[in-house]
Amino acid sequence: MDILRTELIELSASHGTDVALQPDDVFRKNKRLVVFDMDSTLICQEVIDEIAKYAGVVDQVAAITEAAMNGEIDFKESLRRRVTLLNGTSVSVLETVKQNLTFTEGARFLCRALKRLGFKLAVISGGFMPLALYVKAELGLDYAFANQLMVSSDGLTLTGETTGPIVDGIRKAELLDVIAQAEGITLNQVVAVGDGANDLPMLNTAGLGIAFNAKPRVQEQARARINQKSLKYVLTLLGYSEKDMEQLSREN
Repeated sequence: MDILRTELIELSASHGTDVALQPDDVFRKNKRLVVFDMDSTLICQEVIDEIAKYAGVVDQVAAITEAAMNGEIDFKESLRRRVTLLNGTSVSVLETVKQNLTFTEGARFLCRALKRLGFKLAVISGGFMPLALYVKAELGLDYAFANQLMVSSDGLTLTGETTGPIVDGIRKAELLDVIAQAEGITLNQVVAVGDGANDLPMLNTAGLGIAFNAKPRVQEQARARINQKSLKYVLTLLGYSEKDMEQLSREN
């Protein structure tokens, strides 16, 4: 299977097409839960990089983010380093960043369509809860999990620390399983969508893991990949045609 996937990826790259390799079984036709990464998946930005712009540490944070997404640095360590650089930043920055987020093309349509089709939806992010909750509300998702930033005793500034378990790659896979169990859904019926190295455990845990405009390492290891601007093509991998999407668009 791995050899076949590698050959298909090489062939698709040479022809500028996308590829998905799925077992032909009953679960392929009965997906019920879709779990998304947030940064550079549901939204166009990397949230911590946006916060860093206001904290005056954008270059340092962006370099660590890029290394983490490429799998060059352990995610937990990279998060600690980046959050430390935000010490003393005003909490109001989170609201500013929230108001300037842009959703990935097709994200709103995809989530509306999936809800109409009866799917449960979740965002599991290595970013931060205030932004994940905003995305959850805007897209009508059922679940949101992310890291929690600590604030000063007066509630005005970030302390440069997080509280609670860090949502790294392993934690993402664990949370996917928690949601599936809570909904009575088997892992074979789960779809996961992400772009970074810290998404790989989640992508490999789900019945269908989709690398969306992902880093090279992720594209090589994921069972399916989409290299298009729009998230709507997730529906294609779930077996829905352009005609189906047109109907869903009219009814949304």
